[in-house]
Amino acid sequence: MLSAEQIRPLLDLAFESSQLNLPERRSGKVRDWYTMPGKQRLIVTTDRLSAFDRNLAVVPYKGQVLNQLAAWWFEQTEDVIDNHLVGIPDPNAALVLEVEPFPVEVIVRGYITGVTTTALWYRYALGEREIYGYRFGEGMQKNQQLPEAIITPTTKDGPTGHDERLTCAEVVSQSYLDAGSWEKIQAAALAIFKRGQEVALNAGMILVDTKYEFGRAADGRIVLIDEVHTPDSSRFWKADSYVERFATGEEPENFDKEFIRRTYADFGYRGEGEVPTVPADLWVQASQRYIQIYELLTGQSFEPGDYPVNPRLVANLQKGGYFK
Repeated sequence: MLSAEQIRPLLDLAFESSQLNLPERRSGKVRDWYTMPGKQRLIVTTDRLSAFDRNLAVVPYKGQVLNQLAAWWFEQTEDVIDNHLVGIPDPNAALVLEVEPFPVEVIVRGYITGVTTTALWYRYALGEREIYGYRFGEGMQKNQQLPEAIITPTTKDGPTGHDERLTCAEVVSQSYLDAGSWEKIQAAALAIFKRGQEVALNAGMILVDTKYEFGRAADGRIVLIDEVHTPDSSRFWKADSYVERFATGEEPENFDKEFIRRTYADFGYRGEGEVPTVPADLWVQASQRYIQIYELLTGQSFEPGDYPVNPRLVANLQKGGYFK
């Protein structure tokens, strides 16, 4: 893993935005994407880090980790369901099929936890026992493992501008998806999650919950899209201390970007008002955390790409014939 001394000089060079001479550039919280010939898209993953629905910082190597880790997981799960990945022309870029995304996010949960309004524990702590169409018994504890993983779907940016909760039955009854497609997606999501938990446990981590997205390709296939089992889309805990900490009522040791949210919460920030200034070392630690998760999950050494990213990205795309 890279040392703090190797990362700190790159804080001012972190990759905030791609600058490519390609048509139809669009941007999300973390990714920029461009329309390419042959019904394909180029997705560029930047170093932008978001939490509380806000972009808070740019973290060196974060984009590379997300891009390469997602590609690794696509390869590990392609026997379960097809995915949209075509190739990786640069450490921060992926060429993918252009697909029609489904309007439902597929959240798979293995534990009852979380503090956001869509989280299981949040609803349970309010006294709800029928959540997402599932019945939960009395006496459950926060961070307790569920008897089996469950799917808790949400809409994408509902009427309020935020994800809205759905039951699995409502996905079909409210015409978000047809019954056959939804059945296939649920089976794939549970199988991918099971594999993710196995890989994570071998790496000393617990895959707690995650988000998947699916879409329909031009030839009619349902494919897995976006990202898979990254620190941005998933919650990870350290496995070796979970049992003892759960027994004593302590919070599990998280192994994702949750520590960043907690740091901001310690400054009194939960997404409203002016974003406070935090120590620069937080972003050095964040970079190391992303790299460490990549290395633990894949079993591979992280090979850092050159900074600044944009010149390298342009050179690699020119080499690949994407533009002159």
